[in-house]
Amino acid sequence: MAGRLPAVPEASTDGAKADHPPVVGLYRDRIQAVSVSGVWRRSIIFGHGGSGSSSASNSCPSDNSGYSSGSASAVALERFGNQDFGRIARQMVSDGYTGRMVEEFVEVSPAPALKFGGSPDHALKNWFSELDVDWVLQIHDEPGLRQLLRDKPASTLQDLVERWIRALTVIVANITELLFAFYTTPAVVQFSKASITELFDVVDVIIIVLEAEKLQAVLDMFTCVCGVSHIFTPVLISPKHPSVLNELGGMLERQGNRLSEVISSTMEEVRKLVEEDDSWAIEILRGGGEVHNNTRFIMDCIVSMSNAWTSMRNSAPRHNIANLDSLIYRTIDYLKGLLYTKSGSCSDQSLRYLFLLNNSYFIAHVFSQSSGSFNPLMSNLLTLKLAPASECRKYMDSYLDVSWGHVLSCIPKSRFPGPIHRWINTSSLVKFESAFHKTYQTQKLWKVPDPELRDALRMAITERVISGYRDYLEEHPELGKHVGCQSSSPEVLEGMLGELFEG
Repeated sequence: MAGRLPAVPEASTDGAKADHPPVVGLYRDRIQAVSVSGVWRRSIIFGHGGSGSSSASNSCPSDNSGYSSGSASAVALERFGNQDFGRIARQMVSDGYTGRMVEEFVEVSPAPALKFGGSPDHALKNWFSELDVDWVLQIHDEPGLRQLLRDKPASTLQDLVERWIRALTVIVANITELLFAFYTTPAVVQFSKASITELFDVVDVIIIVLEAEKLQAVLDMFTCVCGVSHIFTPVLISPKHPSVLNELGGMLERQGNRLSEVISSTMEEVRKLVEEDDSWAIEILRGGGEVHNNTRFIMDCIVSMSNAWTSMRNSAPRHNIANLDSLIYRTIDYLKGLLYTKSGSCSDQSLRYLFLLNNSYFIAHVFSQSSGSFNPLMSNLLTLKLAPASECRKYMDSYLDVSWGHVLSCIPKSRFPGPIHRWINTSSLVKFESAFHKTYQTQKLWKVPDPELRDALRMAITERVISGYRDYLEEHPELGKHVGCQSSSPEVLEGMLGELFEG
């Protein structure tokens, strides 16, 4: 049985009478104070809680105790983390503010169907102003949004996105509070649908205007929508209102699917952008094989997506999680293939494989650092990244073969008797030293930005070249005088290798 909405209190915090319009700003400051900047965190979804309840929520009238922190529905929501929005919504409902907004909505809606066909903008104006998204009712197209941004210099598009996220979360929190208390009148349902519809109507306009921060902003909205849509699961709230939950949940699910499509299309744009970049060969040479800007760009996108995956993995619909998971792995595979293809434009094979090593190591490092919980098999440990079967190890071995294999090959393995023996050994030593110094001079200013990888690569060169050189000198002690005169002792050469790859 549907219950009555709580009445507006006789006096608000400033003494306003119940029959007066609510004072704007009672809750807006608290809503604005909840941080949603950057990546949308898992903790943003509201919840009920015992010890976390504020003094404001404790002041709720006793007749609303039916949806206190001890209820099954409250426990279901508590697992979603941050309770700030839940506290605010609980206060709005218990104060009667949400009920007053529903009444205002009913007054301008044509009876009896409540199709909010009269003047929904006017009916929702006070409500959206309190939610800090009154601008939503002012824009209907791209020029309108751009004009809004010009008229309000303090506002940025990211700021509007954050306000949108706060508003949707508070709206869903209010709806949930009403459902907990069994306030499921047609007016509440239509008011809820109208509020959500108005917010969703501006999403496409925002997406059109978004440019550099498009992916992050869409991910933020996507994570929020998926998170709150999970709330509208009949099992979590109440099996008594399945039609209401299905209807509202369906609206959110459709918007989540739409945003998921935008994320995929945005990544298509990213792929096209980096593929058409004609500076690959120039930048590989100029950067000395270091991590390419396009690699960093795509990895920024992957980090944003993997962080979004992590934040919503316990709350979003399964198909949305699966789609994002698939997109992340497809993007990583795409990036690896693109790097290999673009590296083919490099005429110096040593530089090519150093470039591939730097970039593949960067991909593994960033991904493992950004979301270890996303893929527990990933690790930032150097030993795992350079395991024999790893991609990084294969590129390192290829680099060592093409860069230093010919240096070591200058030292013969065959032994010849008599004077020819000394001549061959001396000649081979000269060739070895020449090849070493030539390779060293060519690669001295090449760059390996990661210090762990840089040390590992220097050690690998030392192990392969200096160790072989030292063994050769031990087998031919008569060359000691020549080595000393040329200052080409193993220790000197090893010290030179310690200066490689600083850029």
